[in-house]
Amino acid sequence: MLATRSARTFAHGQAILARVAEQGIEIVELTGDRLNLGFSDDPRRAYAEAKSTLALVVAPPSKRRLQPIAPSADWRIDLAEGCPAHCSYCYLAGSLKGPPITRVYANLEEILGAVPEYLGQGRITSRSTARRAEGTTFEASCYTDPLALEPLTGSLSAAITWFGRWNADAQLRFTSKFADVEPLLGLQHNGRTRMRASINPRAYARFEGGTAPVRDRLAALRKMALAGYPVGLTVAPIIAAEGWEQAYGELLAEAGEALAEVPALDLTVELITHRYNSGSKAVLDSWYPSSALDMTDANRVTKRTKFGAEKQVYDATTMRALRRFFEKRIAQTLPSARVLYWT
Repeated sequence: MLATRSARTFAHGQAILARVAEQGIEIVELTGDRLNLGFSDDPRRAYAEAKSTLALVVAPPSKRRLQPIAPSADWRIDLAEGCPAHCSYCYLAGSLKGPPITRVYANLEEILGAVPEYLGQGRITSRSTARRAEGTTFEASCYTDPLALEPLTGSLSAAITWFGRWNADAQLRFTSKFADVEPLLGLQHNGRTRMRASINPRAYARFEGGTAPVRDRLAALRKMALAGYPVGLTVAPIIAAEGWEQAYGELLAEAGEALAEVPALDLTVELITHRYNSGSKAVLDSWYPSSALDMTDANRVTKRTKFGAEKQVYDATTMRALRRFFEKRIAQTLPSARVLYWT
């Protein structure tokens, strides 16, 4: 781990360093706050080096000014930036600048201290008739998988506890492809954190390198639900490859079995189809040149966002077929679930 000078002055930063040291991981204490990363000129090698690099830094003021994160939640709250997994469809590709190192933030108290001023100010759940019961929502998984980093940081546990103490109509949210939830089960969360398991069929496991098996993610979700947490499924990205109906049908049935007979189950589902833009495609092609993930023009159309950016999404016929299938199967296998959105 690389630790910047300023990061070492924060109590949470010191706690992270103690956790890292206990696990026998080497700590390099930098004399300043710049990360001088002398990675290889070879893109593949530089990617591997960056992915294996963890840096303890201070989140700048820009990171503490929360941004909307539709359609998931009212606001994005960043506990870290970057992810140790190797997903060949990675949503972070093209959106983060520089090599994909993982930065964990030492100034957690400052990050959480900025949250109350956003209470009631969002547009996704704060002012939504359908989702108003969630309160003001804060998404912690936009630029990272906080559960993957939890053994080294403790940041997720700290955030869950903070929201649990906060007597407000608010909810912390995170989604994960990992399964080590044991440190979270005994926390005083008071129902103010929703964990979602990010899942895809076993047939697509080759696109999600370095993550926990889906069965383990679902078992972890069950544990969280039994511990009183509201929970959810993030089916993402939905990939319309050959045999997708059978693959996703089996996945939803497995989810239904994993969550069967959980008392007072509070379950949501979020459905996100695979999409990419030219920038992320170029980055992913350089990171995973032998990936079998289809990013050709087949069954694709160009969609322009309200900000003028372009992305490749499935065409209308494919999207209708996917949506009809998921609406029907979810009603059959997860009848108590609320589908929050389709995109």
